[in-house]
Amino acid sequence: MIVRALCLAAALVVALAVPAAAHNVTAGADLRIAQTIAGAEVTVVIKGTSRVPGPLRIGVIAYQPVTGLPVGLEVRSVEDGRAVTGMAQAAADPRYVQLRVERTGPHELKLSAGDEVAVVPFRVLVERGSMGDLLIYGGLFVAALLLVGGLLTGATARPGRAMALAAGAAAGVTVAAMVIVFEPQLPPPAPDGAAPTAATPAAGGRPYAQARVETVPARPGAGEEFTLRLDLVDGSTGRPVDDLTVHHEALTHVVVTSEDGRYFRHVHPLRTAPGRLEVRLRADRPGRYLAHAELEREDSGGQLVAADFQVGGEPAPADGADGADGADGADGAKAADGTEGAGAAEPGGVVPRLEPGVPVAGRPATIELDVPAGVRPWLGMTGHLLVRSQDGAFLGHVHEMGAPGSRLRFTFGFPRPGRYLAWVQYATGDRIVTAPFTVDVTAAEAR
Repeated sequence: MIVRALCLAAALVVALAVPAAAHNVTAGADLRIAQTIAGAEVTVVIKGTSRVPGPLRIGVIAYQPVTGLPVGLEVRSVEDGRAVTGMAQAAADPRYVQLRVERTGPHELKLSAGDEVAVVPFRVLVERGSMGDLLIYGGLFVAALLLVGGLLTGATARPGRAMALAAGAAAGVTVAAMVIVFEPQLPPPAPDGAAPTAATPAAGGRPYAQARVETVPARPGAGEEFTLRLDLVDGSTGRPVDDLTVHHEALTHVVVTSEDGRYFRHVHPLRTAPGRLEVRLRADRPGRYLAHAELEREDSGGQLVAADFQVGGEPAPADGADGADGADGADGAKAADGTEGAGAAEPGGVVPRLEPGVPVAGRPATIELDVPAGVRPWLGMTGHLLVRSQDGAFLGHVHEMGAPGSRLRFTFGFPRPGRYLAWVQYATGDRIVTAPFTVDVTAAEAR
């Protein structure tokens, strides 16, 4: 009987386990999504909820500029259309607005700031009890009942029945013990509200998104606001790609640089329609500009989309701006234009340290930068290093993974010899700082 109980427990645990879905947000965890909206760089935080109907708390963290930007909120259930609204104030340490959700599953968060609107898809997830827990507590409960029955039966001088009840109790304890042993080895059950898992996932996952990048207007003028637009489609179906996953606290990271590197922007476009991402920019000088977008589809891999566009007109008058037009506050981001050698300082006097002093292509190099006190995480990381080849054909992006301190440290391998434009970014209490410099990389010596 005990052997049968062992087999039954193992079969139930394996059969009732639910496969883990890649990139699912854990039930109860916060969802953080960076947005560049109304001239500000903010991160929207959707707090995890433990029950439905129940409260859903939303806050907007401001990074640059840190002001009380009002942000309208509307949470709508995709399944039944029910919506609730509220108003948040973006701040470095925001107060969270409490809304109410009635069900789990797909929802949309509509953000309104200035004259811009973004629609962020997300899922309300609530943890459900596992079948393993049911087997554990059920087995122990049955064992307790049978033990009590066995004691009572033995007291009435019926040893045969008492032995049978004791064996049943042992089987119940065995089932519970087997589940306790095997359950940690199995993926947890999907939470209520999780996306359905395909019974037969496509071999190799989903294809990369096909992207069309354009500006509106088609040829913006220097000093004039324009919209950079990305339209994403599935190459196999032609349908809009609307299944981007949040990576490094954003649906998409877009880096825009002028050809000479004097203009730099690291922004996070708004989802304005299924498969469409938009961000407003302003370039202060005419010429060729490069756009690199980092994104990732569900059940696919990360990809880098590259495009270029032209800005016409005459150079805009100097107004003390940073060449990044505010939203990410590229403080000091004036020049990474190749006019200096490795370790060139930004106007504020920041000089990165390189080890080795002249990096070798194909070998890891260390880049260190002293930073002031009060650095806070941005996009889930203490610091960001972005590296672009001088011709714009290559863009790399790595992070400082340690806790905030007085120094940022990055390890990066430059793929080819030549000159690279680089920018280190980190957030302080009131702005995002960008430190530009250039790096000359030599070729490895032939053996």
